[in-house]
Amino acid sequence: MGRKKNLPVLERVLITDIGAEGNAVARVDGQVVFVPMLVPGDVADIRVIRKRKKFMEGLPLKFHEYSGMRIEPVCRHFGICGGCKWQHLPYSEQLKWKMRQVSDNLSRIGGIDLPEIMPVLGSENRYCYRNKLEFTFSNRKWLTREEIESGEVAEHKNALGFHIPGLFDKVLDIEFCHLQDEPVNAIRNEISRYSSENGLEFFDLREQKGLLRNLIVRNTLSGEIMVIVVFFYDDPEKRKNLLDHIASEFPAITSLMYIINPKKNDSISDLGAELYKGKDHLVEHMDGLKFRVGPKSFYQTNSRQGERLYRVVRDFAALKGDETVYDLYTGTGTIANYVARSASKVIGIEYVAEAIADARQNSGINGISNTIFFTGDIKNILTGSFMNENGAPDVIITDPPRAGMHEDVVRVVLSSLAGRIVYVSCNPATQARDLKILDEKYRVEAVQPVDMFPQTHHIENVVLLIKR
Repeated sequence: MGRKKNLPVLERVLITDIGAEGNAVARVDGQVVFVPMLVPGDVADIRVIRKRKKFMEGLPLKFHEYSGMRIEPVCRHFGICGGCKWQHLPYSEQLKWKMRQVSDNLSRIGGIDLPEIMPVLGSENRYCYRNKLEFTFSNRKWLTREEIESGEVAEHKNALGFHIPGLFDKVLDIEFCHLQDEPVNAIRNEISRYSSENGLEFFDLREQKGLLRNLIVRNTLSGEIMVIVVFFYDDPEKRKNLLDHIASEFPAITSLMYIINPKKNDSISDLGAELYKGKDHLVEHMDGLKFRVGPKSFYQTNSRQGERLYRVVRDFAALKGDETVYDLYTGTGTIANYVARSASKVIGIEYVAEAIADARQNSGINGISNTIFFTGDIKNILTGSFMNENGAPDVIITDPPRAGMHEDVVRVVLSSLAGRIVYVSCNPATQARDLKILDEKYRVEAVQPVDMFPQTHHIENVVLLIKR
């Protein structure tokens, strides 16, 4: 049996930068060291946990000096929970680093000429901005140092909360999350209490057994609430008792649903959601439009910033009313319906059939008749013959997943010769890769970052391209 390498402790390391995935950066003997949860200006001893040829990864062991930039995190779970890793950074600093992330990615990976990048559109709400959270039930609760030392929770192993980073089977029990408006915390805590006291089995991720698997809570700006309980198997009596209790304790819930997921993964996209009480959807309002949000619908997670994001898209598209617009990766047709009133025709393409059903319904409830939606793999649908049949695009709007656009799709977009392309991305690195290909026929006219996720390193970016 091989012996584990003895990895060093680096003493009195000065943090100088922020880099990939929002981790702090230091340089020791010419080698880069990535460390989470630190701030430029911190001086700390670092325990190396992974050593590679060109870099090291470590964890803070002991502080010698705290950065003057550092602020007190709001959340009691900071540093243990895997989310909101930038709470210790002032919001102005968060925006500065996000701006640099966009600039570095577009220039370094894209390697193309860029205009001056516009300042990041910051979020008005820096907490309680999410309209959806998903929690995990687990019988393997992660014990904090304080809990271990107190001995008070040694026999209580149930948790309803978030996964510990890097430990798939450990879940931190969340007492209060600042990301979503009340009554989300009250609902989660009451479900956890009732389930533990009534002997409902929390899920065992290693053994793949237990009744309760996940809890999803969605809400809208108008105060509608959807609660979805995901069970590993169906026990009609226990299911009914739990759902009746939730409905009784929280009569304001708009939609109470459940899903049975017997699979080995948490994905629910291919599973049916059963309505237990109330409506089978929520309705979100944006700029005079209504959008139906079902249990599996995609909707921008930050509703208020989503509206600002779509206004940027609309402004970049500069529609005059006679254009044919293609909306690639249209999802539930939010962007397509948002710009439809300014265009002659909008064609949305999306591979998730249920999302397209929502997109059509969203057109219907808003009285929009100039949208057409297609279901399927975009690289198979978006062909020359498709454009001949449906009309060549004057404007293309694309909002792909984090992986960016498939190269075949980029090539078809190039051949379309649309006058404008508006590229929305949640990953500036893959966006930059695609822009490098598009640079053959398109120049970047404008870049507008939009902060959809305060307290994290994530940034949304909108780029306008004009045909050369």
